[in-house]
This record gives sequence, C-alpha cells and structure tokens, in this order.
Amino acid sequence: MDVTVVWATIIAIGLFMYIVLDGFDLGVGMIFPFFPSDTTRDMLMHSIAPVWDGNETWLVLGGAALFAAFPMVYAVALSGLYLPVVFMLVCLIFRGVSFELRGKANRTKNLWNLAFICGSAGAAFFQGVILGAYLKGIPVKDGVFAGDPFFWVTPFGFFTGMGLMVTYALQGATYLVMKTEGELQETLYTIVWPMTLALLGFIVAVSVWTPLSDAEVAARWFSSAFRYRLYPVPILVAVTIVAMYRAVRRRAEVAPFVLCNILVLLGYIGLLISIWPYAIPTSVTLWEAASPRSSQLFALVGAVIIIPIILVYTTAGYWVFRGKVQQGSQYH
Repeated sequence: MDVTVVWATIIAIGLFMYIVLDGFDLGVGMIFPFFPSDTTRDMLMHSIAPVWDGNETWLVLGGAALFAAFPMVYAVALSGLYLPVVFMLVCLIFRGVSFELRGKANRTKNLWNLAFICGSAGAAFFQGVILGAYLKGIPVKDGVFAGDPFFWVTPFGFFTGMGLMVTYALQGATYLVMKTEGELQETLYTIVWPMTLALLGFIVAVSVWTPLSDAEVAARWFSSAFRYRLYPVPILVAVTIVAMYRAVRRRAEVAPFVLCNILVLLGYIGLLISIWPYAIPTSVTLWEAASPRSSQLFALVGAVIIIPIILVYTTAGYWVFRGKVQQGSQYH
C-alpha cells in the first residue's frame, strides 16, 4: 500500500467535502444583496445557521492532514500564502461574528448584514486566490519558500478568486431552492441559470488560460497518455449544463444542487489530473513532500477514527434540520 497516495486521496476528498458543504453557506452570504427584506434575510440565515460551523470542520481536517502527511507543503504554502490565508481567516471571523450578533442587533443590523456579505465574499475570493497561486506553482528552493510575499498577486489568481465566488454563489442559490418555497423559491430559480452560465464561462476561461500559460500542463492535456482521462470531462460538463437547464425549467428542487456539485466535481477532477503527481506544481512531487512512512501510518490510525465520526455527526445534523425553512424563522 502506498500510504502517500492514501493520504493524498484523504486530503483531496476532505477538500472537496469542504467545497461542497461550506461552499453553499458562503454562497448564501454572497446572494444576500439580492434580498433586501429583513424577513427574507432572516430565513436565509436560518437555513444555514444549524450547519455552517460544522461545515468548516473539513477545512480544519484538511489543514491537520496536510501538516501530518505533507509537512513540506504545509510549511511552504503557509509561508508563501500567509497574507491571503490571513485575509481569508479574518473574513471568516467577521462572518462568524455576524451570525451571533445580527439576530440580536437593532440599530446595527445593517452593519452585521454587511459583515456577513463581505465576510462570505472575501473568504470565497481569497480561497480562489490561494487556489490560483497553488496551480501556478509556489516558488520553492531546498524545501522552503523562496519567492516574493506578494507572488500570489496575479491576474490568474484574481480570476480564480472571482470564479470561486461564482461557484459558491451558485451552490448557495441551488441549496436555497431546496430549503425554500413560494415566491422566494421562484426568485432563486431566476438566479440559478444565469449563475450557471457564468460558472461555465469561468470553467472555459480557466481551461483555455491554464494550458496557454503552462507548457507542462498543455503537454499533459494534449500530448501525454494522460489526455485520454481528461477527454470525458468536457463532455460531462456539457451534459450537466443541459441537465441544469432542464431542471430549472421544470422547477426541480433537489436536482439543481446535485448538478451544481457535479459541475464542481468535474472541474475538481480536471485540476487533480492536471497537477498529478505534484504536491507543489511543478516542483515537488507527493513522495518528495511526504513525511516518513511511520508518521503517515501513525496519523492514518487517527484519521480512520476521526473521519467516520465527522461523517456521522455531519449527517445527523443535516437529518435533524432537514425540510423547508419557514417564513418568520430567525436565528437565535
């Protein structure tokens, strides 16, 4: 058993779980401005209030797993991306505080609305910037970060930041379609399709930009034996887009959220295939960055215990708070 690949798989799955679960509640914050009514905003808040903090467990798990299995990547990434990581965490802090204070505030309610919106949008944007910087490659020399502290400030990074904002906003809208009904749900349907087209535009743009700016990725996509694994991805994306259009037209409730996350998964698979087998594209492989096998095996025991527990309480939380959110609902 190649325990390094096992750990890479665990981290990849954990990151995808974070994108799916925390993505939609960040997205709810970003579509807040579409609904100026306090009553409606209370409903939107209440739809994610029981689950939003539990969703962030996957981000903590991913960070801990990275430290245990790939300490070089953890050290290099945190050193090089220190500023966008701090900006992201500050946004998450303001967003979390807004949950607690908005429901109790009177005169300052609009201030906490703004904190919720900006915290959600800022966290999504800086996560996308971090993704863009990682894909372009973090400067490494002798196992340590060797670049400028602002190397992540690039057009590509800002573009992926905006792309992730659109992704999360679409996830939020499709999640709310499942949780609401009546006029509010109808308004959300009118948001879903334009956002789907916007996300498709970002997917196409990144798919063109990446190989044009990176010769190694271009060779992997179009020349190597790996290209056959990528060919089904654009076909499946097209099929999913058509299915989303039909789901919105027939006012399906669950299908848009599922299809949105299928789009996310397809893009995610494409990225993973593009960077394989690097831990830091395109300079450090997974095996070069891995901790000793004994350390990986020791940490794997903990992961085998902890991950099922996370899955159980996450599933239980969503089961308990299943169903539609009702008008007049508030978060206390």
